[in-house]
Amino acid sequence: MKIALIAHDRKKDDLIQFATAYESILSQHTLYATGTTGQRVIDETDLSVIRFQSGPLGGDQQIGAMIAQNEMDMIIFFRDPLTAQPHEPDVTALIRLCDVYSIPLATNMGTAEVLLKGLQHGFIDWRLLGERRG
Repeated sequence: MKIALIAHDRKKDDLIQFATAYESILSQHTLYATGTTGQRVIDETDLSVIRFQSGPLGGDQQIGAMIAQNEMDMIIFFRDPLTAQPHEPDVTALIRLCDVYSIPLATNMGTAEVLLKGLQHGFIDWRLLGERRG
């Protein structure tokens, strides 16, 4: 599976904690991330991550393009609901694309844990079906 990891600035520590706790599951998949988040995951875990631009510089849109091409299977996006984001339209567009293309999306640690446990138990294998994956 191809999994994107994204986190707003105030949520990056939470994402690192999450990635560390679920490193054994995440290591079995191809990981993508926006710039700074990806670098932190690389620096603070043993996970390999393909990095895009930072979110405000288009990283969210690069991930969105993969969704639109059916090349992304899951998004873990730890959003900061209490801080205004200058690139909020990009965030909204990314969430919309997940809805349009039925991509599992977690915006907080609780949901992300449920998705990874489901991934571990094969509940998201439908993403691997030929007609779902180009």
